Amino acid sequence: MSRIDMGQVAPEAYQAVLGLEKYVRANVDHRTLELVKLRASMLNGCSFCVDMHSRDALDAGESSRRLFAVAAWREAPFFDERERTALALTDAVTRLGEHGVPDEVWDAAAKLWSEKELADLVMAIATINVWNRIAVTTQAQPPLEV
Repeated sequence: MSRIDMGQVAPEAYQAVLGLEKYVRANVDHRTLELVKLRASMLNGCSFCVDMHSRDALDAGESSRRLFAVAAWREAPFFDERERTALALTDAVTRLGEHGVPDEVWDAAAKLWSEKELADLVMAIATINVWNRIAVTTQAQPPLEV
C-alpha cells in the first residue's frame, strides 16, 4: 500500500509531472523511451515502474529478450548504437555522481542524436527519475494481477 497518493494530495504538482510525461511521449521515439524508462527504474529500484514499463513495452511489441537484457545492456548484442548511447546517458544521468555526466558519455550521444533529440532524451531521463523518486518514496506497489 502506498504511503500517500500524490495525485490527490498535491494535484498541481502531479499534473506538472504529467505534463513532462506527455511531452516526452510526444517527442522521444517510443521504443527508446521505454528502454530508458525501464533502465532508470531498474537503477532506482522502482518495482512499480519496472513492472509498468516492461508491460508497456511488451504491449507495444518489444521483445522480452531485449527487455531482460536492459539489466546488462553493455554486454547484450540486442541494442543499436543510438539505443546504447541513450542507455549510457540514462545510467550517467540517473547515477549523477560528483562530477556529473562524463564528457565521453555526452559526446557519444551527441554524435548520434541531434541537439533537439538529445534535449528531449535528457528530459525523458529526468522525467522517469522524478516518477521513480515519487513511487519509491511513497512505496507504490505494482498490481499483483493485470
